[in-house]
Amino acid sequence: MPAKSTELEGEVYYPSKEVIAQAVLKDWDELANFAQRDLEGFWAREAEQLSWFKKWDKVLDDSQAPFYKWFVGGQVNIAYNAVDRHLLTFRKNKLALIWEAEDGKSERTFSYYALNREVTRMANIIKSMGVGKGDRVTIYMGRIPEIVFAMLACAKIGAIHSVVFGGFSVDALQGRIADSESKLVITCDGSFQNGKLVELKRIVDESLKHCPTVENVIVVKRTGHDVPMEAMRDHWYHDMCALPIANGKCPTEVMDAEDPLFILYTSGSTGKPKAILHTHGGYMVGTYTTLKYVFDLNDEDRFWCTADPGWITGHSYLVYGPLVNGATVFMFEGGPSYPYPNRWWQLIERFGITIFYTAPTAIRGLMRFGEAWPNKHDLSSLRLLGTVGEPINPEAWKWFHRVIGKEKCPIMDTWWQTETGAFMITPTPIVPLKPGSGTRPFFGQVAEIVDEEGKPVADGAEGYLVLTRPWPSMLRTIYKDPDRYVNGYWSKYPGKYMTGDSARRDKDGYFWIIGRVDDVIKVSGHRLGTAEIESALITHHAVAESAAIGLPHEVKGQAIFCFVQLKPGFAPTEELSEELRQHVSRHLGPIARPEEVRFTDKLPKTRSGKIMRRVLKARAQGLPEGDLSTLEE
Repeated sequence: MPAKSTELEGEVYYPSKEVIAQAVLKDWDELANFAQRDLEGFWAREAEQLSWFKKWDKVLDDSQAPFYKWFVGGQVNIAYNAVDRHLLTFRKNKLALIWEAEDGKSERTFSYYALNREVTRMANIIKSMGVGKGDRVTIYMGRIPEIVFAMLACAKIGAIHSVVFGGFSVDALQGRIADSESKLVITCDGSFQNGKLVELKRIVDESLKHCPTVENVIVVKRTGHDVPMEAMRDHWYHDMCALPIANGKCPTEVMDAEDPLFILYTSGSTGKPKAILHTHGGYMVGTYTTLKYVFDLNDEDRFWCTADPGWITGHSYLVYGPLVNGATVFMFEGGPSYPYPNRWWQLIERFGITIFYTAPTAIRGLMRFGEAWPNKHDLSSLRLLGTVGEPINPEAWKWFHRVIGKEKCPIMDTWWQTETGAFMITPTPIVPLKPGSGTRPFFGQVAEIVDEEGKPVADGAEGYLVLTRPWPSMLRTIYKDPDRYVNGYWSKYPGKYMTGDSARRDKDGYFWIIGRVDDVIKVSGHRLGTAEIESALITHHAVAESAAIGLPHEVKGQAIFCFVQLKPGFAPTEELSEELRQHVSRHLGPIARPEEVRFTDKLPKTRSGKIMRRVLKARAQGLPEGDLSTLEE
């Protein structure tokens, strides 16, 4: 229950004696002080709990900052730590992965022993396609076990995977395949989303018309519907599995700690999406450590992160973090409310989920259906809850705590990014919680709120959120574009990582994330760049110019709102507005479909030609437009 405290301001929820007794971490301050005093010592101690082919010579090399290197000279492979090493312990026969289909008609389970068999088989098949260390592989699939096998198989042989969210359409996929220069694409015939078929293979076919680097396509049969298969290029996965080449042993590649593990594209405010690069060693240590402490993982837990592997949350806390910890992971193909809004609660009850990690968008969406749906189910197995993707509003936090957690489950409200690879601002189960606050920086990290000049602001004031210390799971660069990495994250405040978010800190040192300060729109926790949306609109024959903005939305967090200037000869109509919304959806995927398209004769611009999105946001909401002195005549 919340309580007023003389020590902490505002509404505070204190952990129960039971939570504290069970927690892996008993003393937050002690560990925080150690990590603050000895950053390298803290991370070295965590890294030593994992398996290395060769121990590192140096924990942190900051001689070429901001191109930091961690565990320099160390040899490792994250797939060895996620799979191989567990075969030497009692975890060999422990469940690693439980999966259920959207329609509930099929269920698949894999022990760590079975997971190793599947990953090895996939790795052998990928190698047979001529893919080796350093080659890029694009993975474009639904939420099925094979996406996990594919990621781990790439890691096992030293290939770099690039997972593209299965909700993205042709243009988005094509751009990502072309940029990564992938040699191989792994996909499915299709996937299911809210009972509807998504034509993944056909989207891949269309994308590959302009991607000459792709030599082979592996196709997993999921839906069973007819799809075109190009001779010599396309291969059914089940046919490949039957070949002798698939079923031998496959050695796990010895990787340097700084060797690339994956690239993951994240939308920025300008230009094409950024290819964020993560490495084997640091990313492994970061995801292992953060998950262990924040979600208090033990061998009895069943951990369910609802994120898709196409996003960083799915990478870090559905696949790598839990498996490196030797946890049992639950994966569900579908969404929260199909066919009925009790689908998730049904699964928690059926599989005895103990830790549940999801997005505020989903929570707000389910709140709308009321308490009767979750109350039909026994949710008593839950002991911890978590949120990710965007700030959670206090009302949703309290509903989640009361209705789903039955007032006994602490909520781990985590703030982090694709770029950070792991939690940066987060509670642990033993600390007092404030609804809507991400609490404090993770061990070893220091966060500051600064003004435009980089000077710290007073407690309670809003400013730019920056991180002042390096961390193992940090992005190493933007793939093939180191200048963009430096300029985008390190140039504004030298020596400090610019997060791109605004925030405030209260007098207790608790951080409150407010939102993006650039032109990235976060729809349901997914980052979409205004540039991508505008580029999609411009490809329509009727559009002369466009501008996309994000506006508050009670369920999605933000919704996409577009202003469009038409070419001569075209008239604004409701039909054209709907056509343009569908056009964006076709180009970028349903997630990018604008909530509204509004026609305008002229877009507000500065004299230098930059669109004044601040003015558009004010107009859309009927608010004062503020200072217009820089507006072009």
